[in-house]
Amino acid sequence: MAVGDDPENREIGSEKDGDGSVIKPPSSPSPLSSSWLIPLFAVTNVILFSIAMFVNNCPNHSDSHALNHHHCVVTFLGRLSFEPLRNNPLFGPSSRTLEKLGSLERSRVVERHEAWRLFTCIWLHAGVIHLVANMISLLFIGIHLEHQFGFVRIGVIYVVSGVGGSIVSSLFIRNGVSVGASGPLFGLLGSMVSEILTNWTIYSNKVAALLTILFVIVINLAFGILPHVDNVAHLGGFLVGFLLGFVLLARPQFKWLARKHIPQARSLTSKYKPHQYILWLISLTLLIAGFVVTLVMLFQGENGNDHCRWCRYLRCIPTSRWICEE
Repeated sequence: MAVGDDPENREIGSEKDGDGSVIKPPSSPSPLSSSWLIPLFAVTNVILFSIAMFVNNCPNHSDSHALNHHHCVVTFLGRLSFEPLRNNPLFGPSSRTLEKLGSLERSRVVERHEAWRLFTCIWLHAGVIHLVANMISLLFIGIHLEHQFGFVRIGVIYVVSGVGGSIVSSLFIRNGVSVGASGPLFGLLGSMVSEILTNWTIYSNKVAALLTILFVIVINLAFGILPHVDNVAHLGGFLVGFLLGFVLLARPQFKWLARKHIPQARSLTSKYKPHQYILWLISLTLLIAGFVVTLVMLFQGENGNDHCRWCRYLRCIPTSRWICEE
C-alpha cells in the first residue's frame, strides 16, 4: 500500500469478471472518521516524554556535570532542560531516569522478574530527536493503516511487535538501557510489506509503496546507531509485524465481497485465496514458535551476542562525541 494513497480514489484492486467487467470492493470508510488510536498513541508518547524530562530534572544534579565540565542543555527550560550532549546526544533525559520509568534492562527483566519492562519501554524515548522522528513516522504510516484495517488489528500489531522487539533486544543487550517506539513502528512497516505480498494482485503501484517503506526504515535505522536507541528491537519488531501482517491483514477476494451482485460469484466457497491461507498458517506457526523459543532463551540466560559478535554495532556505534554502554 503506497503511504498517502486515498483508498476511495485510487485504482486499488480491481478484478475482472468473466465478461470483462471490473469488480471493485465496497468503498472504504472515511479516514477522518476512523483513525483515533494511532493519534492517541502519539499523544501518549509525547506526554510520557514530558514526564520523563520533569522527573529527570537536569539542573538538580548539575553539580556532578560541572565536575566533568559538562552542562545541561537548553537551560531556559529549567527543570525540563536536557542532559549534557556527551551523556545523551538526542536531547533527552539520563539513562538513570529512563531506567526508573521503565526502560528495558535485561538484568531487571531476567533476574528481578520485571517482565513489565518489555511493554513499558516502547512508550519511552531517549530524546526529542528520537521522539519527533518516531512520531512523524508513526502518524504518517499508522493512520493510513488504521483507517484501512481498523484500530483493533493495528493496535494488536503495534503492541505485539513492540513486545516481540523487546524480547529479541533482551537477548543481545546485557547491560545498559533501551527505549523507543521504533520496535512497534517497525512492526507496522513489516506488516505493510506482508500486506502487499499477501494482497499482491490488488495494487497498481507496488514499487512506490515499497520505496516509501524502505525510506522510513533507513531513517529509523540511522537513529538506531546512537545511544539508547535499539536497532535489535527494530529488527525484532519488523519480523513480528511482518508475520502478523500475513495473519491479520489479508483482504478477502473481491468476488466474495461482491457475490450478492454477481451471479457467478455466489458459488464461491472460500473468502480468501489459497495462498493467503497458506501464508496465514505458516506465519502464525512461526510467530508462536518464535515467541516461545526467544522467551525460553531469555529466561535461561542465553546471550545472543555469543551467536552474533557484530550485532552490537547495530545498536550503537561509539564516537568521540558519545560513548556506548556495553
